[in-house]
Amino acid sequence: MFRIASLALGVLAAAAQAQVPGVSATQVLIGQSAPLTGSNAELGNDIRNGAAAYFRKANEAGGVHGRKLELVSLDDGNTVPRAEANTQKLVEEQKVFALFGYASATLSRPALPLVEKHRVPFLGPFTGADPMRVFNKHVYNMRASYADELEKIVDHFQSIGVKRFSIVYYDDVVGRENLTAVERALKKRSLEPVSRAAFKDRAKPDIEAGLKEVAKGSPDVVILTTLFKATADFIRLAQKSGVGAQMASNSFPGASPLAKELGKDGSGVIVATVVPPPTKRSLPVVQEYQAAIEKHLGRKDYSFTSLESYIGAKVMVEAMRRAGPKLTRDGFMRELDAMKDFDTGGYALAFSPTNHNGSSFVELTVIGREQKFSY
Repeated sequence: MFRIASLALGVLAAAAQAQVPGVSATQVLIGQSAPLTGSNAELGNDIRNGAAAYFRKANEAGGVHGRKLELVSLDDGNTVPRAEANTQKLVEEQKVFALFGYASATLSRPALPLVEKHRVPFLGPFTGADPMRVFNKHVYNMRASYADELEKIVDHFQSIGVKRFSIVYYDDVVGRENLTAVERALKKRSLEPVSRAAFKDRAKPDIEAGLKEVAKGSPDVVILTTLFKATADFIRLAQKSGVGAQMASNSFPGASPLAKELGKDGSGVIVATVVPPPTKRSLPVVQEYQAAIEKHLGRKDYSFTSLESYIGAKVMVEAMRRAGPKLTRDGFMRELDAMKDFDTGGYALAFSPTNHNGSSFVELTVIGREQKFSY
């Protein structure tokens, strides 16, 4: 009798485990929507490659409690409707365990209603925008905020006597948050922007008109918060037009894609970054990342973005390990909430039940010749 009851309980437990979305006896499905084609494809592919490189490393070491990690990446072409449709497909049709690594706040925010409805963990959205940093029990940010980055930029230049700042931003929710962050940082120092340029159309920004607006203020520093193509086009036109201001960008365009897009025109441009340089081999996590990304891609193609994604994937896997063999979404999030100063190898993150913003690390880097960075 006892044996029959025990067998029945075992069957029920196995059935309960089988009902956890995205979790089987052999694998865990992780969902991602990212721009894998189009103007922002380099960023999206870097995010995918960084995560895939770590998941491959984990899988080759036996997976997580015997389960292999599978990243399901869907292309959104950097458009909101496709990102929204991808989320619905990933969550409701493919029934992934968690979401990871959407490429911006604009692409991430439409996922939130489905995340909350189905109680899906959402890790590592690639954005520091304030709207994605308002506490949500299902969302875990791995990086500093754009406000942290913009404060760092203003503080650096103001400390050496610079007082004339301009800002370039998108005229939408996230862009206006960036404007507010710069204005707030300047106000703390009894300053205000000398000029502003707002792009209404992300797809086709009027670079020439924006530069004319910025130039009216004769700035010493221009802070850009736009995608890498718009940022690069603005910097090139400014150089051709004789605007001699120092150009500085937050991390939104991605330091590596921006450097590649600018080529020889990028020398001297300052970029805020939210992870250590992907060439800083004194850090164990960078050594580990370089080996993994080389194995995954078959070449030495390092970037800040893929390193950030690699670190995020490492955090995700660690929380799965801590959650134990009977993996559930609630158990996984409990382990994330209990993660105090987790050192990934020279880069630490910490969460709590009331704070899901894991890091405030910001470093300013300078694009040098041949797309190399100094820091």
